[in-house]
Amino acid sequence: MKLGINIDHIATLRQARLENFPDPVLAAIEALEGGADGIVCHLREDRRHIHDYDVKKLRAIKNARLDLEMAATPEMVKFALKIKPDYVTIVPEKRKEITTEGGLDVVKNRKKLKDIIQKLQDNGISVSLFIDPELKQVEESAVLTAHFIEIHTGAYANAKAENQKLAQLSKIQKITEKALWVGLRVNAGHGLDYNNISDIARIEGIEELNIGFSVVARALFVGMKQAVKEMKEKIR
Repeated sequence: MKLGINIDHIATLRQARLENFPDPVLAAIEALEGGADGIVCHLREDRRHIHDYDVKKLRAIKNARLDLEMAATPEMVKFALKIKPDYVTIVPEKRKEITTEGGLDVVKNRKKLKDIIQKLQDNGISVSLFIDPELKQVEESAVLTAHFIEIHTGAYANAKAENQKLAQLSKIQKITEKALWVGLRVNAGHGLDYNNISDIARIEGIEELNIGFSVVARALFVGMKQAVKEMKEKIR
């Protein structure tokens, strides 16, 4: 199972003082040296943390697989076609949210997504759809010929009672099996940390876990390279 590191929160810290440091690109290089299999960043429409120039510099890192998270808008599609990341993860986006609050409603947005997915794929960019673990969302993702889904693991991560946690794990496992059966590849992420990662990592069929905040928070104390190494060990 691979590990993608989201470096958005390095940029969040930088923007808190509108400085030119800490540099998300340097953080990405450290993460890769620590064993990360890829780098994830979310270029939001309001540019609240990651900026266009960050993505351009991230794309220039040699042998670094880049997953660009973005909203399904003409502006973001145009940018992705210019940068050509290894793959794009299409996510829902609200201006007032602190972080992504849920999965993309693929069923509701099927018409718009169909054109966007086709355009990206025609230009050699793989497409992933960030969805809640719901059967109808998986089925529609397959109909739209996405390459990947990324399962939103927030409900699992936020579960307080053990029975709630187990119920969410079961749902994620069943959705993973369904996605594989209809020809989709599967990633997962959101709210995962050093304490809750193990059970998710046991689910066969998930290719990659994408994690940001918990690793960046740990890196404050041990450095990015060590924080990634520790997360990789938890996954193993």
